[in-house]
Amino acid sequence: MVPPLDSDAANDGERADLQAVRERHEIGLDAARGEAVVKRHEHGRRTARENLADLVDEGTFVEYGPLLFAAQERRRSRDELIARTPADGLVGGLGEIEGRRCVAMSYDYMVLAGTQGMRNHAKKDRLFELAQRRKLPVVLFAEGGGGRPGDVDMPIVAGLDCRAFNLFARLSGLVPLVGIASGNCFAGNAALLGCCDVVIATEDSSIGMGGPAMIEGGGLGVYEPAEVGPIDVQHANGVVDLRVADDRAAVAAAKRYLSYFDGPLPADDVRVPDQRRLRDIVPERRRQIYDVRLVLGGLFDEDSVLELRRGFGAGIVTALARVDGRSLGVVANQPPHLGGAIDADGADKAARFMQLCDAFELPLLFLCDTPGFMVGPAAEQTATVRHFARMFVIGANLTVPSGTIVLRKGYGLGAQAMAGGGFKAPLFTVAWPASEFGGMGLEGAVRLGMRRELEAIEDPDERERVFQATVAAAYEHGRGLNMAAYGEIDDVIDPADSRRWIATLFSDTDSQWWQRPGGKKRPYVDAW
Repeated sequence: MVPPLDSDAANDGERADLQAVRERHEIGLDAARGEAVVKRHEHGRRTARENLADLVDEGTFVEYGPLLFAAQERRRSRDELIARTPADGLVGGLGEIEGRRCVAMSYDYMVLAGTQGMRNHAKKDRLFELAQRRKLPVVLFAEGGGGRPGDVDMPIVAGLDCRAFNLFARLSGLVPLVGIASGNCFAGNAALLGCCDVVIATEDSSIGMGGPAMIEGGGLGVYEPAEVGPIDVQHANGVVDLRVADDRAAVAAAKRYLSYFDGPLPADDVRVPDQRRLRDIVPERRRQIYDVRLVLGGLFDEDSVLELRRGFGAGIVTALARVDGRSLGVVANQPPHLGGAIDADGADKAARFMQLCDAFELPLLFLCDTPGFMVGPAAEQTATVRHFARMFVIGANLTVPSGTIVLRKGYGLGAQAMAGGGFKAPLFTVAWPASEFGGMGLEGAVRLGMRRELEAIEDPDERERVFQATVAAAYEHGRGLNMAAYGEIDDVIDPADSRRWIATLFSDTDSQWWQRPGGKKRPYVDAW
């Protein structure tokens, strides 16, 4: 029988051992690190703990390894290490984001510049294994300078047997991975960042596989941290998916991104734009350009479109969106760039996004308006044959439902790539009224197909008249109505009816990624 608690004794005062535990934990909190916190704030930055507190729901964070300190007792006293290197520079644990459990971790730049130490490597390993065992999304604040050479307590030569990179990369395709870079993110920290499904970076970020010390040590010159991989470079080259102003905006972006992988929104949260406005977005004049983002803004639930990798591959728009509160991925051609032609960067952008959606059970909608793949000697210097083929190989092996709406142009192999390899591959291929189709650009087709006939016409004016008349006939033959009449597409529709078709991509029995039995559906999501 358990004896009753002596209430008077319990209230006499806190036990010494409990007080020691409490005091030891308090050493690592921001309140005990006033000078470092003030310096951090003076630079317009938040602390690791402030960012994590903003990310996870209040009261849900369970921290792992808060009592660790740097493995440097052969160089410094234990008391100094406890005070100066709390949590060994990595704050991490389990928490909830909008009610869904996740792994949340942040390098602490106030501790040895956020470097990767022996003990925080072990902490990462522990958290990565928990993410794998429980299928938990991971959010990683990756600021820091990479490997730490100052840890001398453990006998190592090069430390290349650490497990963190292998364990983290194995999570790809199993759980959503979100990386956040603010400030400097170099070497090992950047390697982890690059494994993430989505990279969010602030305006003051600089990202590189080597920091200034490594660059100088390799005889490659002397650079300031901000010169290594500034946001303008990393956004334009495709490293950064979401470019944001500051830490606060980065946390908001991470929350918003993860919300698309959490299942449907309540019906009361859904607002639908006036679908009739879609009828006027694509111009009647076939050579007049328009911004496909206007289509996205009008087609999907209000405020539900999150565009990824906007700075890269301008001819393709990739975005997460919702229809009636249900998430899907969108791949769209962008007519202002090369007339909507798909180049190597655009193909890579689309292919990688398709993998992401497939891995996490998001249906795909293709919005097609393309004259085809970009061709010519200059294009071939970018290895287009291989890059374009990625859209076919990945599209043909999608396991999530997909559909294609041809907004205007649907020509050649590029249009087929916007339909998983062919117009019969998706669950539906429908077109808007201004749609036009052909095996290649019709002007070029006429010039090739009628070369001898046109060359035989001596009068240049008559030759041009015949050419234009033939082109006009070809356009009439390739109109969407004619394609539908011959069964090569499923229908030509009123743009205002598009959501009814899109709704067929969803099913009441659709599984969520975390409910999927077993492990991954795809081996990984390509880092590029």
